[in-house]
Amino acid sequence: MANNSSNKRNRVRIIGGEWRSRVLQFPDAPDLRPTPDRVRETLFNWLQFSVVGMRCLDLFAGSGALGFEALSRGAAAVTALETDTAAASALRANAGLLGTDKMQVIQQDAVRWLSQPATQQFDLVLLDPPFAANLHEHCCGLLQQHGWLAPAARIYMEAGQSLASFKLPAGWLLDRHKQAGDVHYGLVLVRNVSNPQKLKQPD
Repeated sequence: MANNSSNKRNRVRIIGGEWRSRVLQFPDAPDLRPTPDRVRETLFNWLQFSVVGMRCLDLFAGSGALGFEALSRGAAAVTALETDTAAASALRANAGLLGTDKMQVIQQDAVRWLSQPATQQFDLVLLDPPFAANLHEHCCGLLQQHGWLAPAARIYMEAGQSLASFKLPAGWLLDRHKQAGDVHYGLVLVRNVSNPQKLKQPD
């Protein structure tokens, strides 16, 4: 019975789009906390059809709930960063089960990855780090500093405190935000990507 209970906890259901109702499994990993169905539904209601064709960056991918949801709803591609070996393997396996090659899984620390000059730019960034790590402001600064953001990019943020308490880069606007239990979440609009760095060419 314990195993069955664990299996039920380690599942995430895609709630909309091409893969609606598909259930994916993910392993136990430290700080792995899938975004709840209700929160994901609100986020993608905010985005509506603008998610179609977006290039997405899922910085702390975990179960992949946000990234797979974006792909299911028409995103062009998702780059998913995850440090945990088992979780990264599950992301690749689940992409295979869904028959998609639009998710690139990179097993690397998100802060270290963002600290390099950008090799591409993203329309939507999914920023849901472990709450205790306090990485929201640092990641936002790196996204801006190193040229990872496309013009008019959007940042989805999820945190254990009010998003209004974060100091965002100049020109960024906390457009929408809500709270579900202990989870604060919202959508930030980026309106100041002036003089972005040139993209680093792959070696």
